[in-house]
Amino acid sequence: MNPKIYLQLLLRIVYLTCATMFCFAAGVFGSGLVQMSTLIGSGTGLNPWQAFVPVLIYSLTIAILFAYIIIRSRWFGLKLAIAIFIVMFGLMTVVTQLESLLFLGSQIAGGILSRIFLSGFIMAGLFAPLAVIIMGRLKPELDITPNPHLIMPIPEWVWKVVVIGALYVVLYALFGYFVAWKSPAIQEYYGGSDPGNFFVHIANRWQATPHMFFFQFGRGILWMLFALPIIRMHKGVKWEVGLTIALLFAIWSLQLLMPNPFMPPEVAKVHLVEIFSSNFIFGWIVGFLLA
Repeated sequence: MNPKIYLQLLLRIVYLTCATMFCFAAGVFGSGLVQMSTLIGSGTGLNPWQAFVPVLIYSLTIAILFAYIIIRSRWFGLKLAIAIFIVMFGLMTVVTQLESLLFLGSQIAGGILSRIFLSGFIMAGLFAPLAVIIMGRLKPELDITPNPHLIMPIPEWVWKVVVIGALYVVLYALFGYFVAWKSPAIQEYYGGSDPGNFFVHIANRWQATPHMFFFQFGRGILWMLFALPIIRMHKGVKWEVGLTIALLFAIWSLQLLMPNPFMPPEVAKVHLVEIFSSNFIFGWIVGFLLA
């Protein structure tokens, strides 16, 4: 490849990183999330300057991943921008914050969650068109290669959707116990103890909150649904689509690098390892099954 092309791509990623940080700031400040978070507790509010480095890392990884997704996309223009908005808002905000609502409902004051959703909506709404413009994908390109992704009979769709939902529950339970629940910080934060046996732990969870397993089954399907536009638009073969969806599912856990007033740093770090690893595996399998 011509060195000029590499340099142009590097510049586009730098511009997209800056645009991502701008979109993040616009979402946080535009939704009023920063002002409200400073009112929670005493001195526990989110300091934007303290969050600069984590936001930079988060923005850079988002920029690199979506630059790659756009480069490998069959779509362009408005269609591509709408797809990116749906995927970004769905995975960054909707799917992740549904779990916050389940587990942190008592810690999140009224109105905070709606502002988090508004913040994600603003960020995705600004990022999607900017990403398409910066990456130069406004105009169509001739592509005559067949697109087999997501083309399958209804019975195959049915069993794959069920498998994907069940797989998410299994991975959630395994990583939730062996990675997260083994941490004393996690046990103290949520109030509980390790029974010393995975099956006893799951039995206890089933007895206490059976709805949680059905909730996570639904979340697994939601993860899949929001990834469908990326799978459909992707030019790659199975392994490439699988890797793309794996990274797409895992990347949002990097939000846990940023300080927040709801979760102690040691708890956030454990959850980061748990969620990144489990979502990466889950995403790879989803992409491989549906491509």
